[in-house]
Formats: sequence, C-alpha cells, structure tokens
Amino acid sequence: MKDLKHIWFIALKDLKIFVTDRAALFFSILFPFLFIILFNFLLTGAFDQDTRLTLHMTTQETSGISVQLLGAMETKDPDALPPGDPIIVWDKDYNADRQAVLDGKLDGFLSFPAGFTQAVTAGAPVKLEIFANAGATGTRAILNGIANAINSRFVTDTVILHATAQLLQQSGASQTEIQAELARITAELFAGGTDGAETPFFSIVTEKVGEVKSTNPSNYVIPGYLVMFVFFAAAVSATSIVQERVRHTLERLLSTSVTREAILGGIYLGTFIRGLIQIIIFWTVGILVFKVDLGLAPGAVILLSLLMVLMSSAFSLMLATFAGTIRSASSLAVITSLLLAPLGGCWWPLFLYPDWLQTFAKISPHAWATEGFNKLMLFGAGFSDVWTSMVALAVFFAAFGLIAILRFRTSAT
Repeated sequence: MKDLKHIWFIALKDLKIFVTDRAALFFSILFPFLFIILFNFLLTGAFDQDTRLTLHMTTQETSGISVQLLGAMETKDPDALPPGDPIIVWDKDYNADRQAVLDGKLDGFLSFPAGFTQAVTAGAPVKLEIFANAGATGTRAILNGIANAINSRFVTDTVILHATAQLLQQSGASQTEIQAELARITAELFAGGTDGAETPFFSIVTEKVGEVKSTNPSNYVIPGYLVMFVFFAAAVSATSIVQERVRHTLERLLSTSVTREAILGGIYLGTFIRGLIQIIIFWTVGILVFKVDLGLAPGAVILLSLLMVLMSSAFSLMLATFAGTIRSASSLAVITSLLLAPLGGCWWPLFLYPDWLQTFAKISPHAWATEGFNKLMLFGAGFSDVWTSMVALAVFFAAFGLIAILRFRTSAT
C-alpha cells in the first residue's frame, strides 16, 4: 500500500512539472495540431473523384493502316469527353512505352506490330501486342477487349479490304498507293463507317454505381501524428529521468522509505498519464473539429491508442537507461522519433510504400500502430482485423518494459 502511495505521489509530481512547463505543453499538445491543420488543408479534396481511365496505344509502323487507325481512335480533346469515357493516348515511341511499363510508370499499352498493313493487304490474320504489368489486371483486361474487337472487325472487313487490294493491283496501282487507299478505307470503317454515321467499332461503357464518398484526410493525418507525437513526447521525457538521476534526486528518494520499484512505477505512471491526456485531446479535437470517423469499431481505435501509450511510456524508461547524460538522452529521443515516424507511416500512409519497405517497417511499433488505425478508419475493418497490431504493440511494451526494469538505476555511476 505504501508503494502504491509513493507511485502516485511521484507521478503527481511529474504531472505538476509538466502542466507548469509551457514549452512541454506546446510541443506535446498544440504543436502537433499545426501539422494536422497544414496537411489536412493540403490534402483536402485530393481523393474526391475517380481517376479517368487512360489507355495507351502505339504502333511499330511508320505509315500504313495502323497509323491511320490510331489517328482516328486518338482522343483529340479530353476535356470534351463525357464523364467516365476513357482517354485514348497515341504514344509515338514503342520502346519508351515498354520501358515505362518495366519501370512501373505505365500499367500497359496496346501495340500494332510491324508489318500490320502488309498482313491486312494480304488478307492474313493480324495479331496485336498487349504489353502490361502483371498486377494491372483492369488495364490488361480492357486492352485485351479492344484488341479482340479490332481483330474481329478486321475478320469481318477482310473481304472488302482484300477485294479492294486486288482491284487496285489490276488497275496498275503501286504498292504505296494500294496501302494508302486501304488505310483510308480502314480509317473510315473503324472511325464511323463510310456513310458518315457515327458507329464506332468498339465502345467502353462505364456505369456509375452510387456516389464516391470523399475521403477525409484527417482520418489518416490525425492517427499518424498521434502515433508520432505520443511517442516523441514519451521519448523526450527520458531526458527528465536522466536529469533526476544526474542530480541525485532519485538517490535521495531511496534514502527515505521509497523503494526502487516505487520510483520506477511512479515515473512510468506519470509518463503514461501524460500520454493519456494527449490521446484524449487528439481524439476529442479530431472528432469535434476535424470530423474524424473512427470506423466500424471505435472501441478498437481506443484500445489501439491505449496500447500505443503503454508502449511509448515503456520505451521512455528504457531509453533513459541507455543515456548517461542529459544531452545524450535528448539526442537519442529526437533521433529515434524522427527515424521511426516516417519509417512507420506517420508522415504518409504505410500502404503507399513498396512491399519490401512495408515489411521492413514492421521493426518499428509505429508501423503496427498506423497500419491498425488505417485498417479501422480507412478500410472499414473490425476488431478482429487488427488483433495482430495490438499483439505487436503489447510485445513491444513487454520488451521495452523488461529491459527498463533490468537496467534501471538511480545513481549516475
């Protein structure tokens, strides 16, 4: 009972120091909201609309039917398209398109092969090339559909084209003239018919199913900065622990009836309560001012936040055991916070990272926390979907706490 009383008084003492320290209050409470306001403003409206589908096409011919066909298919004025209609882009460099797909800058493209005009003139089967990223299943499916439509149309019109080529040959026309005339006829057939009626040979139909709800940037900005600044504030508090040790304050406490365990528990409790105050303010302001949506399982969001505070407080105690001076404690707090925050997805959503970096980021507790918040608040996950994040934070808490207990000392030597 006496130890519990000592723990409470030590924690209360730390809280009084915190409340009267204006700089600490500013950097723990107000400063994070400057970042939140800034990034919330910059990202507002960034995800309000669906991206218009853009299809890239090219040809390995320098002239002939494919050139005429792409000229007829290319979107001349994207702004004049009805909402939802795709943009067809004619890329003039085949090799550049291939490299763009290999570099991940382009999902895929459709290409007319070299000798396409010659094959059509001879009435031979035509084959189009689809070069696409394996993961771009939607783009690849659409390009395959267009290729099949072109091939089907050429099968239908091959009699007309082949007969025209034979008549031109009989009349003494040169090969260049024959190809030019076939290209003109093909362009008319594919662009809208020789009678001028607008009956294109293929169309892409898009359907609007419900409304696309705009994403509130605060739903990932606030959790990210909550994780970052709760951890940062706890890490910085290691400086005060080292300061008390250097100034022999902890030793003087031991000379009374206060035990080592009570000192350790009191420091931890004070750090935990400060973190608790932070998350209460974060979520209160987030819900009331920034209209944050806690998702389908708000209880999981709260539990994840509490685990984050427990882990951060344990990290603070552990960090203090590795620092010999006040300056080294301050440097370690800043360095670890600034390294783990971007790595763990506090500055931008973790799911935007490449797969290998998402895996590597799991060495930090930040990654587990932000991943859990993103699942709950952006993707409609439930409690059972984030249990791994909760277990991971609990493991970090236990590991940091165990190291702190084993290494904690009250003297500077």
